[in-house]
Amino acid sequence: MAKVAENQTRSEEARSAWVYKQDVLVRLLRPGGKLAREEDREYAVTPGADGVEREMVSFKGKYVDHGKEVAISKPGEEHKDVDIDANIAEALGDAFGGDDKSRDGVNYDFFPLTAKKQDGYVLKLKGSETWRGHEVFRITFEPARTRDEDDRPIWAGEALIDKTDFAPVLITTHQARGIPLAVKTLLGTNLQQLGFKITYQKFDNGVWFPVSYSGEFKLRALFLYSRTISMGLVNSDFRRADVQSEVHFEKP
Repeated sequence: MAKVAENQTRSEEARSAWVYKQDVLVRLLRPGGKLAREEDREYAVTPGADGVEREMVSFKGKYVDHGKEVAISKPGEEHKDVDIDANIAEALGDAFGGDDKSRDGVNYDFFPLTAKKQDGYVLKLKGSETWRGHEVFRITFEPARTRDEDDRPIWAGEALIDKTDFAPVLITTHQARGIPLAVKTLLGTNLQQLGFKITYQKFDNGVWFPVSYSGEFKLRALFLYSRTISMGLVNSDFRRADVQSEVHFEKP
């Protein structure tokens, strides 16, 4: 796993030389599974100085009002004075896949495989298998117990690690600890079944890119609002960024 952490850092740096297309979908469901709102964005993603830069090139969305689907033309477009669905969908669409601290937009706080994150977890080898043509190790992780339980990480899950490149090909996580009871009681807010999944594909020597990334959770807020919320993205059309420069000297 020390090799995995080292390769994660190296691969993330190598990703800064690539441009690609990203499709982001955010969907909110009412209790019973009926659609409340959906927003679908397409981005052009280019490397930046410290992370990635995304430019939205297309958008389509809709909300459902009394059983009728109504198209919307922009993220967060509201259809009433107080529209919680619109605010949540817009915020998640902006954030999901758009983390400006990583080279591919993924928030790696959810996937504790870097050297710094691994320190807070117990890692176990559960075996070997073949997954989509890759010979992999199956590794599980869970928060290590500490004296101060409030400082414990909240994620648990498993990772499939390519045996040749020591790179993750699939990571799944789920929330190992819930929201404190005091928050749920006083604010009427609860977050349940929070989890994420990310898959990687190899594009070059030592360069593994996340090609799909998804998450889902149930949200209950202020005693009245209840939604099942899912987010997903697909990265495609990868190509190396062409960098050309010229140096001109003035005549003496």
